[in-house]
Amino acid sequence: MTKKSFLLITFIVSLLMTTTVSADAKKGQKYYLKKLKACKKDGFENGAFFALKHSREEWEQLKSDNELVTKWTTMCPSAEKRFTNMKEREIKNFYDFVWKYASDGDIPSCG
Repeated sequence: MTKKSFLLITFIVSLLMTTTVSADAKKGQKYYLKKLKACKKDGFENGAFFALKHSREEWEQLKSDNELVTKWTTMCPSAEKRFTNMKEREIKNFYDFVWKYASDGDIPSCG
């Protein structure tokens, strides 16, 4: 095996691994749109307003304290069952969504 082919294989494998392991803010947004419509009852017009409740640093702190689901439930008690039944990958994706669009984050194009 030549050095170039080894580097190429290593590069391709690393690309595949990073896309598999990473969470996705877009999927988190879709989760909100599909499954968290009940949050409108609690005053959240859309997912962007939900994410704006905290800064990126605050979301990170909640994640490191394993308090995300608890916080989300207190913010939107109407969707408590949805939050408590979230799978690990859904939590990661939804966290990426709220972190990306936090009060000091990106501006979302739509809900």
